[in-house]
Amino acid sequence: MDVDIVVANNVDSLAAAKTAEAAGYRGVWMPEMKHDPFPLLAMCAQNTSTVGLGTNIAVAFARNPMTTALLANDLQLYSEGRFMLGLGSQVKAHINRRFCMPWSAPAERMRDYVLAVRSIWASWRTGEQLQYEGEFYRHTLMTSFFDPGPNPYGNPPVLLAGVGPKMSRVAGEVADGFLVHSFTTERYLRSVTVPALLEGRAAAGADNLDGFQISAAIFVVTGETAADRAAADAAVRSRIAFYASTPAYLPVLQTHGWDGVGEELRSMIKADRWGQLGEVIDDEMLEAFAVVADPPDVAAALTKRFGSVLSRVALASPYPTTDGLWRPIVEELREWQPA
Repeated sequence: MDVDIVVANNVDSLAAAKTAEAAGYRGVWMPEMKHDPFPLLAMCAQNTSTVGLGTNIAVAFARNPMTTALLANDLQLYSEGRFMLGLGSQVKAHINRRFCMPWSAPAERMRDYVLAVRSIWASWRTGEQLQYEGEFYRHTLMTSFFDPGPNPYGNPPVLLAGVGPKMSRVAGEVADGFLVHSFTTERYLRSVTVPALLEGRAAAGADNLDGFQISAAIFVVTGETAADRAAADAAVRSRIAFYASTPAYLPVLQTHGWDGVGEELRSMIKADRWGQLGEVIDDEMLEAFAVVADPPDVAAALTKRFGSVLSRVALASPYPTTDGLWRPIVEELREWQPA
C-alpha cells in the first residue's frame, strides 16, 4: 500500500517534503488553506526527486479551468512527472463569499470543469484548435503565443474529493482517482462511496476500479504513553465534531443513524461552545471514524478495515507526534499486500 503524508500549508512544507521523501513516503499532499498550494509545491518539486506531490485539495471553483490547467501543467513539468492534481468543490458560502465566484450544481459543474481542463491539455498536446463548450465552462481560444505545447511528462492524474454519492459518481466517470474525506467510516465508504464510484466508472465504459486510485487520510488515535493517547483522543474527537457540524456531511451521519448529532453540534456552535464539541463524540462514533489502537497495532487495524478498498493512505493525526512514532507503522503499511 502506498503511504502518503499531508504536510502543512506553509513555508515549512519544503523541509517537510524533503523529510517525507527521506523517510520513504510515496506522496506528499498539501491542502489549500492560508496559502496557495501551487507555489509551495513548486518549491517542493525543486528540492525533491522521487516523492509524489499533490494538492489535497485545490479549490476548483475558485479558479477557472484554464488557470488550473496551466498551474497543473507547470507543476507536472517542474516535478518531472510527479504531480497529482487533487480538486475539491469547497462549499457554497466560501465560493460565493470568500472567492466571489459562482456556485451551482456542484457535481455537474465539477464534471464540466474536469472535462474542460482535459480539453485544454489535449489542445496543447495535439496542437488542435481548442473548442470546449460545456454547460458551465467554454474555452474556445488558444493561440500559439499562449500554448505551452506538449508536456514531456504527460498530463498529471486528476483526483476528485467528495463526500456525497453525486460527486463520487462524477469522480468515477471523469477522474483518475478519488480523495476520500477524513470524515468517513468503513460503512459509508463501502455502502455509499464505492458503489457510486463504480456507477461513474460504468458510465466511462469501465466495469471495475482497476487503475483507479482511491486515497484517504484516516484519523488515527494512538500514542506511546497514556498521556499521549489521551491527547490524541481529545484532538480527534474535536476534529470529528467539527466536521459533523457541517450540513454537507450529514449523509455520513445518516448512514449510522446519527442524524441528530449534527444539529446538536450546530446549536453548540451558535452558543459559542466550541471547546466542548468533542464531548459529543462518544466512543462508538470515535471508533467508527478513527483507527484507535496502540502503535504496534495501528497498521494491522487500518489494513483490516480499509486495505481492500484503498490504494493510498495517509495517517491523519491532528495532534503533536514524533517521527519515531510513525516510522514503524509506515514501514508495516508499505509492506502490506492484499491477500
